[in-house]
Amino acid sequence: MKRKRLGLFGLLLALCITCLAPVGSSAAAAASATVTTDGQTAAALGLLLGDGDGVTVAYLGKSATRVQAAIISLRLQGKLAEAQAFEGTDNFNDAASVGASNQTVLGYLKAHPELGWNGTGGGSFNPLAPISSQQFYKVLLESLGYRSGKDFDYAKAETFAASKGLTQISGTASLMNAHIATALVEALSADTMDGMTLFASLQAKGVLSASAALPAAERLLLHRDAKLGTLFTDSKGRTLYFFTKDAADPNSCALDCLKAWPIYAAQDLQIPAGLNAADFGVLNRADGTAQTTYKGWPLYYFAKDQAPGDTLGEAVGGVWFVAKSDYAAMLGTSKTLGNYLTDAKGMTLYYFDKDTAGTSVCEGTCLTNWPAYQADGSSLPTGVNPADWGTITRSDGTKQAAFKGYPLYYFIKDAHVGDTLGQDVNHVWFVLDPAAFKGTTAPVAKTYNIDIMDYSFGMGPLTVEAGSHIVFTNHDDMQHNAVAVDGSFSIPLLSKGEFATITLTKPGVYDYFCQPHKKFMTGQIIVK
Repeated sequence: MKRKRLGLFGLLLALCITCLAPVGSSAAAAASATVTTDGQTAAALGLLLGDGDGVTVAYLGKSATRVQAAIISLRLQGKLAEAQAFEGTDNFNDAASVGASNQTVLGYLKAHPELGWNGTGGGSFNPLAPISSQQFYKVLLESLGYRSGKDFDYAKAETFAASKGLTQISGTASLMNAHIATALVEALSADTMDGMTLFASLQAKGVLSASAALPAAERLLLHRDAKLGTLFTDSKGRTLYFFTKDAADPNSCALDCLKAWPIYAAQDLQIPAGLNAADFGVLNRADGTAQTTYKGWPLYYFAKDQAPGDTLGEAVGGVWFVAKSDYAAMLGTSKTLGNYLTDAKGMTLYYFDKDTAGTSVCEGTCLTNWPAYQADGSSLPTGVNPADWGTITRSDGTKQAAFKGYPLYYFIKDAHVGDTLGQDVNHVWFVLDPAAFKGTTAPVAKTYNIDIMDYSFGMGPLTVEAGSHIVFTNHDDMQHNAVAVDGSFSIPLLSKGEFATITLTKPGVYDYFCQPHKKFMTGQIIVK
C-alpha cells in the first residue's frame, strides 16, 4: 500500500532542524539535510504528549516513571479514554503521590488486574518509580499481542523483544523520556500477533489517525557492542565509521579508498530521540556526491562488514573508528604531524609544556588564548588507553580534561576543523599524539598535602618551596574550603573525598581560613 504523509507530520519535517558544518576545509560546500528525531515523530503522532510545554528537549531529558508507562500502555491498547473516565473509588494506597487525573488511571488499573499492572506489593503501585527497558519492552510486546508468562518469559523480555526487532533501548536500567520516544517509534514497524504492523493496528483502533503515515526517512540506529559500547548503524544494522584523516581534508578518502569505505548518504534521516538533530549534516564531496556527517565527521561503511553488527573496520590502520555520539576525544591525522587528539568534533587539542601532571599553570590571558577543554562524553578511540584519560580541578574550581594527568587546551586561532595553528607556538604548545606522549619537560614540583579533618587544617604552619603544589583534601562529612586572607588563593568548597591543588610561586607568609568555619578553622603556609 502506498504511504501518504500526514499533513502535520509533513509540516514537522519541514520545520525540523538542519545542520551542515563544513569539515576541515572551508571549500567543502554544505547542503541541507532533513533530520527528524523520534521525539518529534512520537509527538506528531500523539503517542507522547509531554508536559505543559509539549515534547521538549527538557521533557525528553526527564526520567520516565511507572505511571507514564502505564498510561502509554493504555493508550496503545485504546483504553486510555475509558481509564480517564473511570469513577471507581478503590485505589492503590500510594495513589495520592500523583495528580488527580493519574489517580483516576491508577484506580482503573487496580480494577482491571488483567491488564498486568498489579502494583508492587502491599497494595502499592509506586507510580513515580523509574522504569527499565525490560519493563517497557514488556509493555510494547503486550501491545503487539504477546503475553508475559504465556508467549514470553518476563526475565527474557528483552531477548524476545529483540527477536521482534526491538533493540534500541535494550539494557537501560532507568529510562528517560527520550528512550520511551525511540522505543515507541521503533515498535510502530513491528508485527503484531495478527500479522499487521503495530502502526496499522493502532490506526484500526483509532489510536492513530487514518491519514497518519510511518516516517519514510532512512533510520539511523544505535547498536550496543559488547566491546566497543554504543555505536551508529544504518537501518539494516551495518556499522558506520569515522576517518581521522578527514579532520585535515574531508575528501581524504577517494577512488580506491571509497571502494573499501563506501560513503553513507541519507538526505532525509530519522534519529533516536536522545541524539541532537543539529549534530547531523551533509557534506558535498569534491566528486559531487553528498555524504551524511555527524558532528562534522563524514560517515562511512566498511566493505568487509557483511553481517549486521560487524565492526571489522574498527581501528584499521589506526585511522578508522566506529561512529559514536559519546566520544570524549577523537583523533585527527595530518601528513606532517601524524595522529593527534581532537575533541568530539575534530577540533585540535594541545598540551602546555610548562604544565606538570595534575596542574595547569595557564591562567589569565594565557587561558583566554588557550581555553581549557572539558569533555562531555566518555568513549575513546581504540588504542587510546582509558586509564590515561581523566580530569584535573583548576584553581578556580572548574574541571579540565587531561591526558596522563596533563591538561588539554584549544587554541583560540584555530577556527576550523583541521587547523593546527597552535603547534609549536613559543616552543611550548604542542599537539598530543597519545601513542607517543610521555609528559612535559617542565621540572616536577614538590607536592605537599594538607588533610582537612576534624574541622582542622592540621597542626602548625606548613613550610614549602616556591612553585610547590599544595593539595587540600577534605576528609570530613562537612564541606570545607581554603581562602587566603590576602586574596592570593581561594579553593572551592570541597565535599568529603574531594581535593583541590594550589601553586604558590612567590615567597611569603600566607594565612588562610575555611570560609564557613572561619572563626576557628585557620591555617598558614610559609613559602621560601
